Order: sequence, then structure tokens, then C-alpha cells
Amino acid sequence: MKKQNVRTLSLILCMFSYLLVGAAVFDALESESESSRRRILEQKRNEMKKKYRFSEDDYREIERVVLQAEPHRAGRQWKFAGSFYFAITVITTIGYGHAAPGTDAGKIFCMFYAVLGIPLTLVMFQSLGERMNTFVRYLLHKVKQCLGFRRTEVSMENMVLVGFLSCIGTLCVGAAAFSHFEGWSFFHAYYYCFITLTTIGFGDFVALQKKEDLQEKTPYVAFSFMYILVGLTVIGAFLNLVVLRFLTMNTEDERRDAQERASMKRDKESDISLLAHQCYINPRKFPAVTRESLHLMQLFYDPPKQF
Repeated sequence: MKKQNVRTLSLILCMFSYLLVGAAVFDALESESESSRRRILEQKRNEMKKKYRFSEDDYREIERVVLQAEPHRAGRQWKFAGSFYFAITVITTIGYGHAAPGTDAGKIFCMFYAVLGIPLTLVMFQSLGERMNTFVRYLLHKVKQCLGFRRTEVSMENMVLVGFLSCIGTLCVGAAAFSHFEGWSFFHAYYYCFITLTTIGFGDFVALQKKEDLQEKTPYVAFSFMYILVGLTVIGAFLNLVVLRFLTMNTEDERRDAQERASMKRDKESDISLLAHQCYINPRKFPAVTRESLHLMQLFYDPPKQF
């Protein structure tokens, strides 16, 4: 079996194993806490129903109203600033879920908008990532020259290290800024930046959702939008390096296999030509060798291609 096939099967097995490990760890970490929170909420709900004499239907109605009012805390979500924020979460596939179209026309437009916008955004971030990596490689080359290094070539390991440090720095800068503006702890702000820039977008932490932020804090709104776009570019550049390394490994293996097949074919043709020449010069020495046997020999030595 070819190395590329073995590597692909190994990646599939690793992914499913990783999923099983993740499920087991999340179960162990979150299951008991979830049960505890549910018991507390049930207790508070029963206390409120007794205190204010709510019926079950009344409580459900109040719950529905509170949930529908939640997106409006930040101001009007569908003015230009809020709509721009929503458009970013659509085409970058972050999808916090903090706002969603309420009309059928809005839902239809959202689907068409995403179909065109998501590929366009992926291509843009891919191109920006490549340009950024090229610029970083140039800077590292110049730095090595200035520091007097003998070897000024920039290796893939150098690029991956710089990319990783850039990602950590971007996350830390965002965590410091959002912890200041949103009043979150640094850990929660870092968590928000990581979930956002990896486009997971759970929606448990969403910036710009405090009272009237979208309308009254224009500089903060602009910073948030720019941070998401620049941060996604940095993360995309790093992932581009990692994916490029894997693709390079596959390409190198394919080129090596092609060279080996070409070498085997040349050796085979040389052996058959030599045998045919010997048969022509001295046919008595090879009485059993005929043209048909030479042809069969050629077919035997020509191995089928592997897929």
C-alpha cells in the first residue's frame, strides 16, 4: 500500500480516536456540573412559582419573552453596525447565534449570501495567509543576515514557530482588550478569542452585547470587527503552514514513487534489450527464448500501478 494511503487511513483512525477521547473527557468534566446546575435551576424555578404564584404556562410565557428579549440588550441588532457584525459571523462561519434573521426574506438572503460569501472569504484568507507567510519568511531571512548566521535559509520549522507565537500573541492581545471592555476575566476573554478565531463560535461569550454597545461605542465596535478579521488572517496563515507541510509530504512521496517507477522501468527495459541482443547474436545459447516469451517477460516485469 502506498504511503499516502497509509497516512490517510492513519489520519482517519486518529480523528475518530480523538473524538472518542474528547467525548470521554467532556463527559467526565461536564456531566456532573450540568446535573448540579439543572437541580439548582429547578429549585429556583419552583421557588419563583410559589413566590409569585405562576402557573406552568405563565412561567413558560415569561421564559419565552426573556429569551426573545436577550438579543436586544446590545441595542438594535439590525441597524448597520449590528448587521455588519452579523455578516462577519456568517461569511467567516463563526455563527455565534446571538442574532438570526426573523423574516423569511432575511433567511433566504442569508443562505444565498453565505453560499457566495463563505468560499470568497476562505479564498481571501488563504491568499492573505500566503502573502503573510512570504513576508515573514523574507523578514526572517533578513534578520538572519543581520545577525551573521551562516545559514540564512528559513526552514519550515522556523516558520511554524513564528506562526505559533503570532497566534499566541494575537490571542493575548485580544484577551487583554476584551477583558477590559467587557469586564470578563482574562481567562474568559482568552477563551472567547480562541473560540472566535477558530470559528467555533459557541455563543456563550459574545462581545458587543452589553447595553447599547453597538450604537454608542463606535471605536470599540470598529476594534472588534478589525480584530476578528486580522485575527482570522493570522490563524489562517498558521494553519496554512501546517496544511502546506502535510501536502508537501504527500507531494514528496508521490514524486519519490514516480522516480522509483521510472527507474524500475528503465532497468527492466535495459535488461530486456540486453537479453534480446544476446538472443540475436547467439540464438543457440538461448534456444527457448522467442519473441513471444520476450513480450510475456515485458508484461510480467511491468507492475500494475497502485492507487
